[in-house]
Amino acid sequence: MFRYIPALMIIACMDVWAQTNVTVAQGPTPARDQTLTITLADAIQRAKANAPQFHAALTEAGLAREDRVQARAALLPDVGYTTGAIYTEPNGTLSGRFISANAVHEYISQGAVHEGIGLSSIADYRRARAVEALANAKAEIATRGLVVTVVQSFYGAIAAKRKITNAQQAADEAQHFLKISEQLEGGGEVAHSDVVKAQLEANDRNRDLQESTLAEEKARLALAVLIFPNFTRDYQVADDLSVAPSLPELSEAQDLASRNNPELKAAVAAMRASEQEVTSAIGEHLPSLSINYFYGIDATQYATKTDGVNNLGYQVSATLNLPIWNWGATQSRVKQAQLRRDQSRLELSAAQRQAIADLQTLYSEAQLARNQLTLLHQSVDLAQESLRLTAIRYQGGEATILEAVDAQNVLTQARNNFDDGQVRYRVAIANLQTLTGSF
Repeated sequence: MFRYIPALMIIACMDVWAQTNVTVAQGPTPARDQTLTITLADAIQRAKANAPQFHAALTEAGLAREDRVQARAALLPDVGYTTGAIYTEPNGTLSGRFISANAVHEYISQGAVHEGIGLSSIADYRRARAVEALANAKAEIATRGLVVTVVQSFYGAIAAKRKITNAQQAADEAQHFLKISEQLEGGGEVAHSDVVKAQLEANDRNRDLQESTLAEEKARLALAVLIFPNFTRDYQVADDLSVAPSLPELSEAQDLASRNNPELKAAVAAMRASEQEVTSAIGEHLPSLSINYFYGIDATQYATKTDGVNNLGYQVSATLNLPIWNWGATQSRVKQAQLRRDQSRLELSAAQRQAIADLQTLYSEAQLARNQLTLLHQSVDLAQESLRLTAIRYQGGEATILEAVDAQNVLTQARNNFDDGQVRYRVAIANLQTLTGSF
């Protein structure tokens, strides 16, 4: 039987819904004070300046670069200068008491150029270049991994803040239904059990609001630890969660990954370094040549001329070193290098296979997350409409309080799911970009 509903009650109900229903694509209202606002780009830049693990990777890259500089210097001639004097106790002869002496007084002032040539030194330089490339690839891996961490923390904080809004709306809606139940009970249209149920629901939603506030505080603190050198809580995050980058086609992603995957670059560089290590070890079996060039004086007086004789001149020496026997030590080092080379080749093959699988997995994850956003947004719209209709039906005596409570919970869950879906898509994009680079 149709029960009379006062027109003023329906109008009041509609006013409340007009105030509480907001567009889900919008984030929380930004603060109007002068609190520092952090964008995603700011957060990434700050994290790069403060993350110790990231700086450790950069340090390793810097050390590898200096090792390559030193290895290259070992291939080039080095120049030095020597000056000194030798005095030998005289014994009446020109050389003095020691037969190895050239004279009683000997003065040396010479510039020296030294160059050593060997296969091992050349291979060592090439290996240093490969190790530098390996360290740079690992630094890039660390960079992209840090970006994923920042994205997760940054958008996790945004989602936590949005869920406070969702929880507040749910609490307001529960309080609204409580008032309606009390009014209907006063008119004798519902039992007191409806009021009890509505009160329980309002209590639960208020508790959820408190939990959401705590979760948002935890998320903000975690992000602050990541991006600030000195701990602070006085900041806000810019909500750009709804402005996500587009997902490229799979073929484009594959092309980017083939050129920009740092994991593959690291595996290739490691294999090249191990190959040069084998060459360096084999080079110890081969002859090496050393050349020395001296220019200056080596005379009995510290002068360029003595009694009209020119003391200034040059000397060149060359030494060919031929390894003969060292009890198998060189061959043992060759075997060690070959074992490491074979292992690096297997690791490169595994990395190539894993890269293909990772790209497909991460692309599918990003594609699924993107496709679900439309469904999640639609679910929010439907849940809002369902709650609106349920409220009208409940006031008209055509729906139970359980239906009203269920409609409230469905709407809150739909809002939270939409926010989580947006975060999931942004994180999926960041994970995909660890293989492809920016797109």
